[in-house]
Amino acid sequence: MSKLEFLSLVTELNNLENAKRDHRQRVANFVTKDPKLFKHLIGITFDVENKISIRAAWILEWICTHDHLEWMLPHLEEFSLKIATLQFDSAIRPCAKICEHLAKAYFSKTANDFQKTMTAAQINAIIETGFDWLITPQKIAVRAYTMNTLYLFGLTKNWIHPELSHLISTKIIHESKGCKARGKQVLDLIEKHRKSGL
Repeated sequence: MSKLEFLSLVTELNNLENAKRDHRQRVANFVTKDPKLFKHLIGITFDVENKISIRAAWILEWICTHDHLEWMLPHLEEFSLKIATLQFDSAIRPCAKICEHLAKAYFSKTANDFQKTMTAAQINAIIETGFDWLITPQKIAVRAYTMNTLYLFGLTKNWIHPELSHLISTKIIHESKGCKARGKQVLDLIEKHRKSGL
Protein backbone atom coordinates (compact mmCIF):
# COMPACT_ATOMS: atom_id res chain seq x y z
CA MET A 1 0.00 0.00 0.00
CA SER A 2 1.27 3.43 -0.88
CA LYS A 3 1.72 6.16 1.65
CA LEU A 4 -0.86 8.11 -0.35
CA GLU A 5 -3.53 5.44 0.27
CA PHE A 6 -2.72 5.43 3.99
CA LEU A 7 -2.94 9.20 4.14
CA SER A 8 -6.26 9.09 2.31
CA LEU A 9 -7.61 6.84 5.09
CA VAL A 10 -6.33 9.27 7.73
CA THR A 11 -8.04 12.11 5.84
CA GLU A 12 -11.33 10.19 5.74
CA LEU A 13 -11.11 9.55 9.49
CA ASN A 14 -10.26 13.18 10.21
CA ASN A 15 -13.28 14.25 8.16
CA LEU A 16 -15.58 12.00 10.17
CA GLU A 17 -17.72 14.61 11.90
CA ASN A 18 -19.33 12.34 14.49
CA ALA A 19 -20.45 8.77 15.14
CA LYS A 20 -23.80 9.11 13.35
CA ARG A 21 -24.77 6.13 11.24
CA ASP A 22 -24.45 7.75 7.82
CA HIS A 23 -20.99 9.16 8.61
CA ARG A 24 -19.69 5.81 9.82
CA GLN A 25 -21.20 4.06 6.83
CA ARG A 26 -19.47 6.46 4.43
CA VAL A 27 -16.01 5.83 5.87
CA ALA A 28 -16.68 2.09 6.22
CA ASN A 29 -17.55 2.02 2.51
CA PHE A 30 -14.26 3.75 1.75
CA VAL A 31 -12.39 0.95 3.56
CA THR A 32 -14.43 -1.96 2.20
CA LYS A 33 -13.78 -0.78 -1.36
CA ASP A 34 -10.06 -1.29 -0.69
CA PRO A 35 -9.66 -4.14 1.86
CA LYS A 36 -5.91 -3.48 2.15
CA LEU A 37 -6.89 -0.43 4.21
CA PHE A 38 -8.32 -2.67 6.95
CA LYS A 39 -4.86 -3.50 8.29
CA HIS A 40 -4.12 0.20 8.61
CA LEU A 41 -7.47 0.84 10.26
CA ILE A 42 -6.46 -1.59 12.99
CA GLY A 43 -3.06 0.06 13.29
CA ILE A 44 -4.66 3.49 13.73
CA THR A 45 -7.14 2.06 16.29
CA PHE A 46 -4.18 1.05 18.44
CA ASP A 47 -2.35 4.35 18.08
CA VAL A 48 -3.81 4.76 21.54
CA GLU A 49 -2.53 8.24 22.43
CA ASN A 50 -3.87 9.76 19.22
CA LYS A 51 -7.53 10.80 19.30
CA ILE A 52 -7.97 9.67 15.70
CA SER A 53 -7.85 6.15 17.20
CA ILE A 54 -11.41 6.74 18.44
CA ARG A 55 -12.69 7.32 14.92
CA ALA A 56 -10.76 4.33 13.62
CA ALA A 57 -12.35 2.16 16.32
CA TRP A 58 -15.83 3.37 15.31
CA ILE A 59 -15.20 2.27 11.72
CA LEU A 60 -13.54 -0.98 12.74
CA GLU A 61 -16.59 -1.90 14.80
CA TRP A 62 -18.96 -0.85 12.00
CA ILE A 63 -17.20 -3.08 9.47
CA CYS A 64 -17.07 -6.02 11.89
CA THR A 65 -20.74 -5.60 12.78
CA HIS A 66 -22.23 -4.94 9.36
CA ASP A 67 -19.91 -6.30 6.72
CA HIS A 68 -16.82 -8.34 7.35
CA LEU A 69 -16.10 -9.79 10.80
CA GLU A 70 -14.00 -12.40 8.96
CA TRP A 71 -11.53 -9.66 8.05
CA MET A 72 -10.42 -9.85 11.70
CA LEU A 73 -9.08 -13.39 11.25
CA PRO A 74 -5.52 -12.41 10.20
CA HIS A 75 -5.44 -9.74 12.92
CA LEU A 76 -6.68 -11.68 15.97
CA GLU A 77 -3.24 -11.72 17.57
CA GLU A 78 -2.74 -7.97 17.30
CA PHE A 79 -6.31 -7.17 18.33
CA SER A 80 -6.44 -9.49 21.34
CA LEU A 81 -3.07 -8.37 22.68
CA LYS A 82 -3.52 -4.65 22.12
CA ILE A 83 -7.08 -4.07 23.40
CA ALA A 84 -5.63 -3.80 26.91
CA THR A 85 -3.69 -0.71 25.80
CA LEU A 86 -6.75 1.32 24.77
CA GLN A 87 -7.11 4.56 26.71
CA PHE A 88 -10.08 6.49 25.37
CA ASP A 89 -13.57 5.47 26.50
CA SER A 90 -14.89 6.04 22.99
CA ALA A 91 -12.38 3.56 21.55
CA ILE A 92 -12.92 0.93 24.25
CA ARG A 93 -16.69 0.74 23.62
CA PRO A 94 -16.46 -0.34 19.94
CA CYS A 95 -13.62 -2.75 20.70
CA ALA A 96 -15.65 -4.30 23.54
CA LYS A 97 -18.43 -4.86 21.00
CA ILE A 98 -15.98 -6.52 18.61
CA CYS A 99 -14.91 -8.84 21.45
CA GLU A 100 -18.56 -9.82 21.88
CA HIS A 101 -18.83 -10.52 18.13
CA LEU A 102 -15.72 -12.70 18.31
CA ALA A 103 -17.10 -14.65 21.27
CA LYS A 104 -20.43 -15.16 19.49
CA ALA A 105 -18.63 -16.39 16.37
CA TYR A 106 -16.49 -18.74 18.44
CA PHE A 107 -19.54 -20.28 20.11
CA SER A 108 -21.76 -20.26 17.03
CA LYS A 109 -23.54 -23.52 16.22
CA THR A 110 -22.55 -22.89 12.61
CA ALA A 111 -18.96 -23.97 11.95
CA ASN A 112 -16.73 -21.03 11.05
CA ASP A 113 -13.10 -20.03 10.74
CA PHE A 114 -12.97 -18.29 14.13
CA GLN A 115 -13.45 -21.65 15.83
CA LYS A 116 -10.44 -22.99 13.93
CA THR A 117 -8.26 -19.88 14.18
CA MET A 118 -8.63 -18.33 17.63
CA THR A 119 -5.89 -19.56 19.96
CA ALA A 120 -6.10 -20.15 23.69
CA ALA A 121 -3.69 -17.23 24.23
CA GLN A 122 -5.89 -14.88 22.19
CA ILE A 123 -9.02 -15.96 24.07
CA ASN A 124 -7.24 -15.57 27.40
CA ALA A 125 -6.10 -12.06 26.44
CA ILE A 126 -9.70 -11.07 25.64
CA ILE A 127 -10.90 -12.59 28.92
CA GLU A 128 -8.20 -10.84 30.96
CA THR A 129 -8.93 -7.48 29.36
CA GLY A 130 -12.65 -8.06 29.85
CA PHE A 131 -12.25 -8.54 33.59
CA ASP A 132 -10.05 -5.43 33.70
CA TRP A 133 -12.83 -3.48 31.99
CA LEU A 134 -15.34 -4.71 34.56
CA ILE A 135 -13.27 -3.70 37.58
CA THR A 136 -12.32 -0.26 36.27
CA PRO A 137 -14.61 2.72 35.56
CA GLN A 138 -16.23 2.12 32.15
CA LYS A 139 -19.37 3.12 30.28
CA ILE A 140 -22.52 0.97 30.56
CA ALA A 141 -22.14 -0.29 26.98
CA VAL A 142 -18.63 -1.59 27.71
CA ARG A 143 -19.96 -3.39 30.79
CA ALA A 144 -22.83 -4.91 28.80
CA TYR A 145 -20.75 -6.17 25.87
CA THR A 146 -18.06 -7.48 28.21
CA MET A 147 -20.43 -9.37 30.49
CA ASN A 148 -21.84 -11.14 27.43
CA THR A 149 -18.35 -11.92 26.13
CA LEU A 150 -17.23 -13.38 29.45
CA TYR A 151 -20.45 -15.34 29.85
CA LEU A 152 -19.82 -17.01 26.48
CA PHE A 153 -16.19 -17.86 27.19
CA GLY A 154 -17.31 -19.15 30.58
CA LEU A 155 -19.26 -21.89 28.80
CA THR A 156 -15.97 -23.74 28.34
CA LYS A 157 -13.80 -22.21 31.08
CA ASN A 158 -15.53 -23.13 34.31
CA TRP A 159 -13.69 -20.61 36.49
CA ILE A 160 -15.16 -17.60 34.64
CA HIS A 161 -18.81 -17.83 35.66
CA PRO A 162 -18.15 -17.83 39.45
CA GLU A 163 -15.81 -14.85 39.09
CA LEU A 164 -18.22 -13.02 36.81
CA SER A 165 -21.19 -13.73 39.10
CA HIS A 166 -19.31 -12.37 42.09
CA LEU A 167 -18.30 -9.22 40.24
CA ILE A 168 -21.82 -8.58 38.96
CA SER A 169 -23.45 -9.23 42.34
CA THR A 170 -21.05 -7.20 44.46
CA LYS A 171 -20.22 -4.35 42.10
CA ILE A 172 -21.87 -4.00 38.72
CA ILE A 173 -25.57 -4.22 39.61
CA HIS A 174 -25.07 -1.38 42.10
CA GLU A 175 -23.67 1.03 39.48
CA SER A 176 -26.70 2.07 37.41
CA LYS A 177 -30.12 0.90 36.26
CA GLY A 178 -28.67 -0.19 32.93
CA CYS A 179 -25.89 -2.18 34.58
CA LYS A 180 -28.34 -3.70 37.03
CA ALA A 181 -30.68 -4.86 34.25
CA ARG A 182 -27.94 -6.35 32.08
CA GLY A 183 -26.16 -7.82 35.08
CA LYS A 184 -29.32 -9.64 36.18
CA GLN A 185 -29.77 -11.02 32.66
CA VAL A 186 -26.25 -12.44 32.70
CA LEU A 187 -26.69 -13.85 36.21
CA ASP A 188 -29.85 -15.61 35.01
CA LEU A 189 -27.96 -17.07 32.04
CA ILE A 190 -25.16 -18.29 34.33
CA GLU A 191 -27.68 -19.92 36.69
CA LYS A 192 -29.51 -21.56 33.79
CA HIS A 193 -26.22 -22.92 32.44
CA ARG A 194 -25.23 -24.16 35.90
CA LYS A 195 -28.51 -26.04 36.31
CA SER A 196 -28.27 -27.55 32.84
CA GLY A 197 -24.90 -29.01 33.79
CA LEU A 198 -26.14 -30.63 36.97
